[in-house]
Amino acid sequence: MSPSKKLLIVEDDLGLQRQLRWAYEGYDISCAATREEAIAFIRSAEPQVVTLDLGLPPDPDGTQEGFATLEAILQLRPDTKVIVASGHGAHESMLKAIALGAWDFYQKPIDIDALGLIVARAFHVHALEQENRRLAEQLGSDAVLGGIVTSAPEMLKVTRTVERVATADVSVMLLGASGTGKELLARGLHDTSRRKGDFIAINCAAIPETLLESELFGHEKGAFTGALKTTPGKIELANGGTLFLDEIGDIPLPLQVKLLRFLQERVIERLGGRKPIPVDTRIVCATHQNLESMIAEGRFREDLYYRLAEIVVRIPALSERPGDAGLLATHFLKKYAAAMNPAVRGFAPDALAAIDAWRWPGNVRELENRLKRAVIMADGKLITAADLDLSAPDDGLPINLKAARELADRKAIRHALARAEGNISGTARLLGVSRPTLYDLMKAYDLQP
Repeated sequence: MSPSKKLLIVEDDLGLQRQLRWAYEGYDISCAATREEAIAFIRSAEPQVVTLDLGLPPDPDGTQEGFATLEAILQLRPDTKVIVASGHGAHESMLKAIALGAWDFYQKPIDIDALGLIVARAFHVHALEQENRRLAEQLGSDAVLGGIVTSAPEMLKVTRTVERVATADVSVMLLGASGTGKELLARGLHDTSRRKGDFIAINCAAIPETLLESELFGHEKGAFTGALKTTPGKIELANGGTLFLDEIGDIPLPLQVKLLRFLQERVIERLGGRKPIPVDTRIVCATHQNLESMIAEGRFREDLYYRLAEIVVRIPALSERPGDAGLLATHFLKKYAAAMNPAVRGFAPDALAAIDAWRWPGNVRELENRLKRAVIMADGKLITAADLDLSAPDDGLPINLKAARELADRKAIRHALARAEGNISGTARLLGVSRPTLYDLMKAYDLQP
């Protein structure tokens, strides 16, 4: 085995220390007999895997010192895989150790071969996690347009479309349910374009109808009561850049006429003004409403629609993006745990199952809000389904055995692809199959990396 695989054995029994050293001689091994020695080795050697006996001095017959050591190790190196071994109240110790963040647990007396398999698996998982982190850092913020976190083919197709139209000077309409990331895509479109001006966003539904015209087109001093100075509107402020009009369907009909004139002539007049002002502003708009139905009902101008919808991009709901819920959950956990609750390190199995099963009617925004609240409220190191205010799912598998197997295969492959961020080798390792086997399965189920 590679000498870069560092194993720390925390054990006060010198005879057992020697036995474990001999059994694991292929690793780069360090030994510690106390909490202080263990912490020193963690700081200096940074081992990937630690085997920890809970019965350490000055409490060799108890577990208090061992649990304190476990907490100290994970506080210093949260990604370390700590395998806890104890003969003291094994079941209760196991539950507490896992709650505190231990990677695995083994009851004494120790079976060298069995523990060896656990140690080898711990190194394997640690290596996979390091590779995933390395790939994420290598890809950086430009990996997916506008900071969109996704591995789903449906969403990757959307981002590629937006990237292609970014450099073309056309109006773009983003259609999708609330919380699907329309503003992120609009910002990504602007950042990818050649425009040097500002990106300015405005939510048309959030501004009272009486103020929306002034907000968009600006006003001259004295144009109305309270207009104490000349103020440019958002269209003018975005000159040379991009104006994102969210919820375009909420613009009233009289204002739709004025917006259409700007799109046709590329000039505006401020409220109370008489002088046309030429403006080079690109319009990107979004809505969750059905504009075609609104046109049929006379609530939205057809000519304005075709001016705004030179390119239409439809954004899938989170439930239509296989694997993305788990990927986004991990992203938000890292983001909020670092700022609000560093003790939180991951998800309990019931939380991952609940995330995969939930339909997410509020899409990414709902997922982010649930994760943020769960990180704040979590008592342990692992977020549970209860912390997310979700229930553990029923399987709901089809009765037909072949269909059930195919469903399980598809779900496992998509889940592993998301965890490995599309890396085929990493996905194959997670699934425990060879690359050729994985390629055959993906071809059979029409899945893309």
